[in-house]
Amino acid sequence: MTVKEAPPEEIKREIERLVDELNYHCYRYYVLDSPVISDEEYDRLFRRLKELEEKYNYILPHSPTQRVGAPPLDKFEKVRHTVPMLSLDNAFSYDEVREFDERVKRFLGVEEEIEYTVEPKYDGLAIEITYRNGILYRASTRGDGYEGEDVTQNIKTIRSVPLRIPPDVPIPEEIDIRGEVYMNILDFEELNKQREAQGEPLFANPRNAAAGSVRQLDPSVTASRKLHLACYGVGACRGIEFSSQWEFIHWLKKARFPVPAYLKLCKGIGEVLKTLDEIGELRKTFPFEADGAVIKVNDFELQKRLGVKTREPRWAIAYKFPAHQGTTVIKAIVPSVGRTGIITPVAIFEPVRIGGVIVSRSTLHNWDEIKRKDIRVGDTVVVERAGEVIPHVVMVIKEKRTGKEVPPEIPDHCPVCGAKVIRQEGEVAVRCIGLNCPAQVKERIRHFASRNAMDIEGLGEKNVDLLYEAGLIRHFVDLYKLKKEDLLKLPRFAEKSAQNLIDAIERSKKTTLSRFLFALGIHYVGEYTAKLLAKEFKNLEDLYHVSYERLIQIPQIGEKTARSVALFFNDDKNLQTLEELKALGLQITNPEYRGEEEKGEEPLKGLTFVITGALPRPRQEVEELIERLGGHAASSVSRKTDYLIVGESPGSKLQRAQTLGVKTISYDEFLKMAGLKDED
Repeated sequence: MTVKEAPPEEIKREIERLVDELNYHCYRYYVLDSPVISDEEYDRLFRRLKELEEKYNYILPHSPTQRVGAPPLDKFEKVRHTVPMLSLDNAFSYDEVREFDERVKRFLGVEEEIEYTVEPKYDGLAIEITYRNGILYRASTRGDGYEGEDVTQNIKTIRSVPLRIPPDVPIPEEIDIRGEVYMNILDFEELNKQREAQGEPLFANPRNAAAGSVRQLDPSVTASRKLHLACYGVGACRGIEFSSQWEFIHWLKKARFPVPAYLKLCKGIGEVLKTLDEIGELRKTFPFEADGAVIKVNDFELQKRLGVKTREPRWAIAYKFPAHQGTTVIKAIVPSVGRTGIITPVAIFEPVRIGGVIVSRSTLHNWDEIKRKDIRVGDTVVVERAGEVIPHVVMVIKEKRTGKEVPPEIPDHCPVCGAKVIRQEGEVAVRCIGLNCPAQVKERIRHFASRNAMDIEGLGEKNVDLLYEAGLIRHFVDLYKLKKEDLLKLPRFAEKSAQNLIDAIERSKKTTLSRFLFALGIHYVGEYTAKLLAKEFKNLEDLYHVSYERLIQIPQIGEKTARSVALFFNDDKNLQTLEELKALGLQITNPEYRGEEEKGEEPLKGLTFVITGALPRPRQEVEELIERLGGHAASSVSRKTDYLIVGESPGSKLQRAQTLGVKTISYDEFLKMAGLKDED
């Protein structure tokens, strides 16, 4: 039960201590990359804080529990910048950098060397974060420089962003801190792999990925992306004064803000040019994309004297590194099947040296991208190595066309296994639906054996790779044909480990229908959808040759899912594989099935509920009750929500429901709707 009265002082002190301690460890982990406690210990402290906050309804605005949890927005509100966020003039050569230095001296009327700071130019999204009396108040995008969008809740989800300026540094009454939200290259590649697997359009580069992630109306989406922040500038500021950029950056570091990965104070333009060389070499080791370096007059008084032009400050300039590009000819465009079945077009080039590396192939992302850029076999194209690593086609040089260039055709059958190729309406992904496609085998096997699927302990990524390379498994059916003596011939396996894996495989033969359906890796069928299907179909065989029309009648199953499931269970090769698994001893029970005789009354059928606040029963029990009575328990309020069940001390979901016009009911009203009493 939630406590309404003010918490005891000792509880307040414990909550405040936990908040400070967790924020410190967050800073160590996400900013310094030097944690001093284990993940398990951090999770233990976090759970304790959350428990106390919920019990005593005492939540500090800078608590780490407040990073995620805001309801999705309908749109972003506009924010006016107190001091405009101007863009920088660019220099593309060292001569232009020298000219910048000469302009600065001429404007100031001085001959002595100017002191500059030099830092990497992050390729991300410019952000301004406002703190009032040390507490994060608002965050906004640059926009047009004068007005941006309020993205406060999204920025709060970035773990390296302090929710409060610590009390051991001078705290201004109000300060606008400016920086760049960015995504590391490896995280960008992983995100694109996930999007490819889900049939979603790919991000072109890490900058677009970062910008797209920050501009999500649902903060939980932003929270799921691995974003970082680098702070480098100050806008409006009251209650504290800085004399220079160097002093400001050092204050940021003491205040636990993430700052540029490299910063140097240079006396004169000669030192600046040497530093540009250094950053040019270092950028090869940076985990993020740096497309240049930013040069700033260090002294804030001199910055003030220099002022600004129409849209650019006179006291700073961005030096852009030469692009790593080359020109070559596309010899062929071939379909490549990924491990999740998505067929990606790959360009094969005449080999070309770009940035010291020979490049001979590049992904073209998807077939729509080829059409948009009008890329054809035989075209002369400009190729760039983004982030020093990823080659991609920038543009076609159409002036060099001879008329012999040929647009590629989208395959209608998988080039690896020959199975049908599908393209769901509204998707860019072209996908092979063959269950036994060799290109998808290892990933399917890993998924099949995972904990929430068939739960085959000991069959992790390394062992799957080992068994596959040894030729012992070519699809997950082969797992049930493995013998102990086969394993003993391989490295990593001794008598006990081999027997353990064989035993785990044998145990997995007894499973439930929902687990098995999830294990099959059918597109759009996650754990929740697998349970929905298990409730509707008593046996696996009942799904054989199931129609789209039958599936679309099931509440909470949409058109894309219905089509995907119907395609899967109407493919003869897939059905043969399922029969083979049964012949190998697979035994499927279905405790979740609710036939007409078992369903009884379903007073909540087709209704979607969301819960906020504390209820007399544990939330999980109420959600299970909703599902049992035919309803759907969702985690967030949307226009599709039918009812919000409001308990004690409701959260922000109540305000969201009121904004959207969603009907709110009490727990007692919910029980009445369900035809139950509290003791039922």
